Amino acid sequence: MKILQEYTLNELKAEMDARTVKRFRAEQIFSFAANYTPIEDMSNLPKELREELAKEFTATPVTIYKEFISKDGTIKFLFKLADDNIVEGVLMKYKYGNTICISTQVGCRMGCVFCASGIDGKLRDLSAGEMMGEVLAVNKYLGGGLKEDRKITNIVLMGSGEPLDNYDNVVKFIKLISSNEGINISQRNISLSTCGIAPKIRKLADEDLGITLTISLHATTDENRRKIMNIASAYSLADLIESIQYYYKKTKRRIVFEYILSRGNVSKDDARRIASLTKGVMTHINMIPINRTPTSPLVPANKEKVTEFFEGLKSAGISATTRRTLGADIDGACGQLRRRVLKEETENQ
Repeated sequence: MKILQEYTLNELKAEMDARTVKRFRAEQIFSFAANYTPIEDMSNLPKELREELAKEFTATPVTIYKEFISKDGTIKFLFKLADDNIVEGVLMKYKYGNTICISTQVGCRMGCVFCASGIDGKLRDLSAGEMMGEVLAVNKYLGGGLKEDRKITNIVLMGSGEPLDNYDNVVKFIKLISSNEGINISQRNISLSTCGIAPKIRKLADEDLGITLTISLHATTDENRRKIMNIASAYSLADLIESIQYYYKKTKRRIVFEYILSRGNVSKDDARRIASLTKGVMTHINMIPINRTPTSPLVPANKEKVTEFFEGLKSAGISATTRRTLGADIDGACGQLRRRVLKEETENQ
């Protein structure tokens, strides 16, 4: 089944031309799809056209399967795909607007020890239309519409999956979600988080996108990084930093580095190495308290060491903040809720 949200307005017009349907119908269909309206409810279309479209297309590629509301207002969604696979999304409410964190794959094959998404490996990639579905379903859930009426203001590609391992679909999604005719979310309000696939970072730099690139760094030596991130065996810190410098030179966009606050990784030397690694690049360090997973050997750093690490970054002139912990009571971190719910449903069968 084809997904209507994967078509640009011009592509939909071409589809209508091929069916000898008047072109203005494409504009109606595009708006309905961007509002996440099922084909049968596209009331302005003739019944015959709706029936014809329904044979070949869907306008609701994902459905909200379950929702879990945290005491801090964070909402965790489980989305069901057409093949009954489940992925996660998180809605985080801030003073400046609503941010949705979406998944790009069912599972993940990167195998980072601190992340529950990769415990069961990758099942498949999400299409651009399925990623669109995650955003549009929640926008509709919040009562939002198009452009200035939308309720989603920011998007983070940081849920289950490695975005750059699903490169073509992710780039297509970014271009679709930021198109003027649809929901029109500025690329400057879209962040993409990667564990560090160096060649894909260089390729992304050449796409001329206005997104924010976020790098999962988490260690300042190759030896320590290889212990927690399999990608470090394929691409050294030198490879990663070279690709980041290329990205920064091409885009002039600040790079955000994610850094888990674990025991043995937050020394003064680590702060100095970060300063050296990021030299010449506008940088922000997002310090992240550990979310414990069944396979993680990491132990949270004590407060004194974290303070020492932060002061080391500050003295080196590096911007750094600690990420707010949201949705902890609803398994808010990547992969946790999906694994728990699927396990419970299997046990109850």
